[in-house]
Amino acid sequence: MGKKSYGWLLLVLLTLLLGACSEEGNSEASASDDVVDIVWYPSESGSDMKSSRDDIGEVIAEATGREVKHHLTTDYAISIETMVNNNAELAFMGAQGYIEAKERNDSIQPLVVSTGESGTLDDAVYHSWLAVNVDDVNNYKENGEFSLDTIADKKMSFVSNSSTSGFKVPASDLIAHFSDKSLTEEDLMEGGPLFSQVLFGNSHQGSAVNLLKGSADVAAFCDTCVENYVELVEGEANRPGSIYRVKDNAAEPFSLVKGKEFVLISVTPVLNAPFVGNIDLLGEDGFKKLQDYLSSDEVANNEKIFVPEGSDQSALFFKSGEERLAPVDDEWFNPIRELSK
Repeated sequence: MGKKSYGWLLLVLLTLLLGACSEEGNSEASASDDVVDIVWYPSESGSDMKSSRDDIGEVIAEATGREVKHHLTTDYAISIETMVNNNAELAFMGAQGYIEAKERNDSIQPLVVSTGESGTLDDAVYHSWLAVNVDDVNNYKENGEFSLDTIADKKMSFVSNSSTSGFKVPASDLIAHFSDKSLTEEDLMEGGPLFSQVLFGNSHQGSAVNLLKGSADVAAFCDTCVENYVELVEGEANRPGSIYRVKDNAAEPFSLVKGKEFVLISVTPVLNAPFVGNIDLLGEDGFKKLQDYLSSDEVANNEKIFVPEGSDQSALFFKSGEERLAPVDDEWFNPIRELSK
């Protein structure tokens, strides 16, 4: 056989090989269409939240007719990158994380958020806290009132610079309060310009524990993110001066600081966190079908999703009044966008 014959045979074999590889790749892509991957932030990735994740997964599976896989993370950036790179169809993330992901991948769109007690978006908020250890409370008062001036030069713990309530909102409050210092968000990410030291807990639970174990003097975290672990022991919920205690049966990481108490020195309302979807991966029909199902009465009345208040079960949502999931559009998050301007 001549050189030309060998060349022709090699070309045929190469074509067949590439064809086989292409078919295998298409087969894998087709198989992935049968799976919905949902990404969870670190605060919702703990073992104590598994039953809640699974229950929400069942609802998503029922709505889509597809298997649901949970993508757990230990870092906000991983959650955002996973969505941006089209490696997941869904995510539960804070408003700031959604905004960052949306800026880099326009196919990411909000599906639903949990409403307030009214059952509407009018009161669809949770709360960003600045807290200190209860024994140190008098160090953060001036003339008997809490003052943000007192946190200068202290050790500060945030959640992540992509956290809405654990960084973005408190950073905006602090920049406005210390306007004479001309601070930027970057200034608040490191010790020097305002704080003696800055820590990041990588989750709301982690930031709270940084405070309670003494690594930080002040910590930012949100109410709903720690409600499974703490109880109100004095004052009114979500009011400066209120005292919370870590429950005796608190799961990790709060098991390390059982019985410890902290007091709120600042409370700021924040827009509720959305479930977001990649419309290119879900398809417009799939996106709309999922949105409609999640915002249905069936889901609103599902006690596995909206756990009755007072339950000892850890959950993502606790039923309060007429609370439910409701459709939301991109413009609803503009107040958080404005914080960066």
